[in-house]
Parts: sequence; structure tokens; C-alpha cells
Amino acid sequence: MAIKPLSDRVVLKAIEAEETTKSGLFLSSAAQEKPVTAEVAAVGPGGIVDGKEVVMTVKPGDKVITSQYSGTKVKLDGEEYTIVKISDILAIVE
Repeated sequence: MAIKPLSDRVVLKAIEAEETTKSGLFLSSAAQEKPVTAEVAAVGPGGIVDGKEVVMTVKPGDKVITSQYSGTKVKLDGEEYTIVKISDILAIVE
């Protein structure tokens, strides 16, 4: 089963937070930052939303930074995804 987003929505899969620091120290789960970096899994078609044209600027496979508490969490086939509006994506990581 696959998720196909509608309109100006994007499906994201979180990238796991680092468990060690650059110096090699292990972080407890409480000390790890919540992931705000994600990989784009699927992109909606865009189009006219609320009277304005929305152009989708990301594609599947892009790594992006999102607002920390944005979107709707869903679980499908044991995988967790977040569905966000394109406006909730802050940057593309290159």
C-alpha cells in the first residue's frame, strides 16, 4: 500500500536522530533532538489552493527541514510518516 498525497501536501519519512556526538559520546534517548530533517516520500500535484497557485518545489528523495510540530503523523505497514503542507517545509538540504 502507498500514500498518495493530494493538493499541496507532501509525505515525509523522518531521518533518525544521531545516537552519538561527533566526539563519540552516546546520547540517551531523552538527550537526542527530535528530528526535523526528513526525506520526501511522495509529493502531491499542487495546483490551485485557496485561490492561489501552489507550485511543488520538492521531489521524492529530497532531504528537507520542517517545522518541529507540523503535519499529521500516520503509520502504514509498520512505517511512520508525516503529511505536511508544502508551506511547512522550511528548506531543502543539499
